Amino acid sequence: MKYRHLGKTGIQVSELSFGSWVTFSTQADVKAAVDMMAAAYDAGVNFFDNAEVYAGGKSETVMGAALKELKWRRSSYLISTKFFWGINEGINEKNTLNRKRLIEGIAGSLERLQLDYVDLIYCHRPDKTTPIEETVWAMHNIIEWGQALYWGTSEWSASEIAQAIQIAERHHLHKPVVEQPQYNMFERGRLEGDYVRFYKDYNYGTTIWSPLASGLLTGKYKGGIPSDSRGSLKGYEWLKNLLTDEQKLAKVTALEPIAKELGCSLSQLALAWCLKNPFVSTVITGASRVEQVHENMKAADVVDRITPEIMAKIDVIFEVKKSEDEE
Repeated sequence: MKYRHLGKTGIQVSELSFGSWVTFSTQADVKAAVDMMAAAYDAGVNFFDNAEVYAGGKSETVMGAALKELKWRRSSYLISTKFFWGINEGINEKNTLNRKRLIEGIAGSLERLQLDYVDLIYCHRPDKTTPIEETVWAMHNIIEWGQALYWGTSEWSASEIAQAIQIAERHHLHKPVVEQPQYNMFERGRLEGDYVRFYKDYNYGTTIWSPLASGLLTGKYKGGIPSDSRGSLKGYEWLKNLLTDEQKLAKVTALEPIAKELGCSLSQLALAWCLKNPFVSTVITGASRVEQVHENMKAADVVDRITPEIMAKIDVIFEVKKSEDEE
């Protein structure tokens, strides 16, 4: 396992990390979580991602119970969580980044995770109704109180992140240091479009999610939606259109000769492709079985096999045209 600095911070994250979205509580109980987290940790993973909204808080509860059982040295791993949607229906308890929500949110997450602090906290989405200054101050206070060490954003626009950084600098507050964007062969905009200059200028870290496009890039949906996959889960019906899109499935099929040439699975190719981007700090992987963890971790061995010629072949499949500057 290789490690990369989280943007311009002093901490380093494993280039492959492990997240609990969809799986913990929904597909994996505490025992399964222990087994999968142990497999990832043994492979060198030091960053584990979560969010209060995952499974309505139960994902954090499962991870907290797993951490208690694993008894790892606290300084040897990083835990993150995120706030925005909330897990209750009150007017100030959902879809907001106001000060009350954030301070109560971190208290609830720490209780569920059974931790004194988390390493990273994210604003899970931008809040158009709360002044960014109020959010920045609240995140700063949470760090000052020792409940978190760093903070960042998820799916914020470059201008919103820049505004938060400027407010923090003006008031000498803790600045956001990391963005959690979706990034995969199908979804490239945030790391290959207008954000490139932003990442260069601010050296902002990224912990990318959905590198396998919710499993589409694994190839397992070519024959339909398996009964044991996330595409069949209650509450994830919105995924079905993505996972059964014939044009997208055709692109996945076109990747198969490349994976064969590299001697890897489609999943490993997709994960390794993400790691070729220098602006990626870590790729968050997910799994519902230990076997998937083992397979995903082998993606680290594929990165150096992906040549510029291979990258160009993939761009042709996904109909991506590079500018002269990029070439």
